[in-house]
Amino acid sequence: MRLTHTRNSLRQRLSWWLALQSFAGLGAVCIVVYLVAASSFRERQNDALVQKEMVVRHLLTASKEHRDPEILAHRLDDFLIGHEDLQLEISEVGGRLIYPLTPNKKIPDRFRQKIFEITRTTDTAVTALKVNISLDIQADEKLLHRLALTLFLAAISGAIVVSLGGLSLVSLGLRPVRQLADQTRKVTTDRLDHRLDGEGQPSELIPLVEQFNALLARIEQAYTQLEGFNADVAHELCTPLAILIANNELALRNPEDEDVNEVLASNLEELHRLTGIVNDMLFVSQADRGVSARRTSTSSLAGVVAEVVDYHEAVLSEAGLQVEIVGDAEGAFDVPLLRRAISNLLGNATRHAIRDTTVKVSIKRLESGLVSLRVVNFGEPVDPACLPRLFDRFFRGDPARTHGQANHGLGLAIVGAISRMHKGRTVASSQDGVTSIGIEISPR
Repeated sequence: MRLTHTRNSLRQRLSWWLALQSFAGLGAVCIVVYLVAASSFRERQNDALVQKEMVVRHLLTASKEHRDPEILAHRLDDFLIGHEDLQLEISEVGGRLIYPLTPNKKIPDRFRQKIFEITRTTDTAVTALKVNISLDIQADEKLLHRLALTLFLAAISGAIVVSLGGLSLVSLGLRPVRQLADQTRKVTTDRLDHRLDGEGQPSELIPLVEQFNALLARIEQAYTQLEGFNADVAHELCTPLAILIANNELALRNPEDEDVNEVLASNLEELHRLTGIVNDMLFVSQADRGVSARRTSTSSLAGVVAEVVDYHEAVLSEAGLQVEIVGDAEGAFDVPLLRRAISNLLGNATRHAIRDTTVKVSIKRLESGLVSLRVVNFGEPVDPACLPRLFDRFFRGDPARTHGQANHGLGLAIVGAISRMHKGRTVASSQDGVTSIGIEISPR
């Protein structure tokens, strides 16, 4: 099922964020412009009131003829001509209105005041006057309101324009992603060798291309191994099944000449072989699914190895081999599983070691905290190309499939499974006739 939730669209998400960022940026600029304009208006209004104050002070104190109330009123009327936004009231401190003779009836809704006192000297007395200069600022307020509305609309319009442009740019910028998506559609089970072309891609997508190609390589390798595993399983199962069929056919064709007990014994042997293959495959599958080892405290790993060596004593004696155990370690291990792993390693060394040599079992604790358990034998060196595959299922380095009847190629695969169940890893090396195969496992 294909998901088409537009809310999860990267293109839409980036466009929205770009639009919000643009609106926030333009809004901040508009707010700064508005605040600067409002501050300029206030400064101009304050400067105008200061200038008017200076003129009024001059008219009230600088000339003797202004002491005449009529002449003063005439001068003040002349002063207010052309200043419809300005109102002036002069009164004595006691409250008598001097100018204008009647109170102003028209009071502006928005105004800025300048109130100060002045001492006026006449021939008969000294009078304290209170002067109130009111400046109508409604025009400036309307201009600021229009400016705010204009800036707000400009911010919205700019954000819309930028978001539309950003939508196109984001769509253009995501084109390489769409190209990669088109390339991934070409990857099928029949074309696992296909790789994404990173040439011409942005540097940010190069790691994604490389990781995806590496994933494809791992999938191809796993798929190839699975195909080989299926072929090996079919081969291993076909051999005993063919023997069973042949034995039964011969017994049915010549019932009087066939020894039933011998046929049954041969069939039972092949059935045991089939059962062993199936059980080993189930065990390896369980390890691959993450089943952990059942650990119990073990005081001496060398003692466990000695028990397995005693079990293999007859086979080792027949092969003319001696076993030397070097080192020891303690920890919590699944002892039955370790016995099986050691048995498989010893069996592998027995088949490939040169006669009259010593097989060494090395046990030591590594600096990393893991316990190393290796079986070293002297014999034909292993091809370096085969070393990484020694622990694969049904892998045999011998093209002739030596010991094919007795061993079905799962021995070292089981060793690898046991190492994984102990949170460890497998190790193998072969050089100058010395082959070392083993495991490094966690003791807890």
